[in-house]
Amino acid sequence: MGTPFVNSADVNVFNTDPSRSFRLVVTGGGTGGHTYPALTAIRTLQGRLAAAGRTLEVLWIGTSDGLEARLAPAEGIPFATVATGKIRRSSNPLKLVSPANVKDMARVPLGVAQARKLIADFQPDVVLATGGYVAVPAGLAARICRRPLVLHEQTVRLGLANRKLAASATRIAVSSESTVPLLPENTRSLAVVTGNPVRPEVLTGHAEKAVEALGLWGFDRQLPTVYVTGGAQGSQQINDVVRDVLPWLLTHANVIHQCGTANVDGLRQHTAALPAALASRYHLTGFVGPELPDVLALADVVISRSGAGTLAELTALGKATVFIPLATAAGNEQAHNARHLADAGAAMALLDEVTPASLRNALESLLTDPGARRDLAARARTYGRPDAADRLADVVLSAASQ
Repeated sequence: MGTPFVNSADVNVFNTDPSRSFRLVVTGGGTGGHTYPALTAIRTLQGRLAAAGRTLEVLWIGTSDGLEARLAPAEGIPFATVATGKIRRSSNPLKLVSPANVKDMARVPLGVAQARKLIADFQPDVVLATGGYVAVPAGLAARICRRPLVLHEQTVRLGLANRKLAASATRIAVSSESTVPLLPENTRSLAVVTGNPVRPEVLTGHAEKAVEALGLWGFDRQLPTVYVTGGAQGSQQINDVVRDVLPWLLTHANVIHQCGTANVDGLRQHTAALPAALASRYHLTGFVGPELPDVLALADVVISRSGAGTLAELTALGKATVFIPLATAAGNEQAHNARHLADAGAAMALLDEVTPASLRNALESLLTDPGARRDLAARARTYGRPDAADRLADVVLSAASQ
């Protein structure tokens, strides 16, 4: 078991001189899975410190081409880049020493030197690393500068960057109890189960606002509503399998299908022949933006990929979900995430061949049996941690006093 959860009531935000600001270096990014939890943690820390009469100063160390390079400046957060290298994974050890890997790994010492100067100049109370390749040089630099290092792991299995940094960590915040036994044995005592921070706005949606915003006047509210999403860009795999079961699906449910802007025209042509009664229950859109919390509030069933952020949101909301993992995800992490919940009876997951028949089999009981749908949603909710951002903030604040 990991270290007992750090209770916010026991965390003193005045663990350093209360007259000065709390300084935090955040490192991590590349994708939303690493970036959004960090941003949510920053916002939570700002609120906690402000309530205690303190301010938060943040420096984000990231990559120039990652999502964090856009998000951090947009949030008014000072941003710096360091050299880093991507390690191309392979089950063949010989391929790990490919010319591309050797070239990238040679950049890491330069990145460590750059990050060391940034951290030495900034003098943070804590360094928070949320994963991604850029976290490695910054995390190693934190150890060199003797600054407390908190790792946050979003997935069930420890990511490559966090595995490299585990021995240097002061605390390792994980999203699931099942992650603790997977940690290196000598680091398990550092683990704290916090969950994966969820954007607060996701938890505050209203179903009727989705109906109004999207003009879903043709929906039959006596039927369940299914939300289909493949992420911001859409998923060809999910789009194709949903398209092939759509006539059956629409006899049992309303459907909001977020397919990616590049895929709208093709799907619209295919669904033009739907009978009017079914077509009125089908809403096709390329992208769901600010209305996402309301769409999720309306949805009774979700069909989705199984990235860590998605899992955190859907379990916090308690949604009956059918996961279709992205097979090419790094380390096959989406399949591991989905299997973890499916084995616990907290989700359905298509882990083998994804076909119209397998999707229909997964959906049938959820759409025809309200009790089965409620039970799956209730089990999903037991794995949700809507307070994960506060828990992670507690870990960061407590690390500063160690």
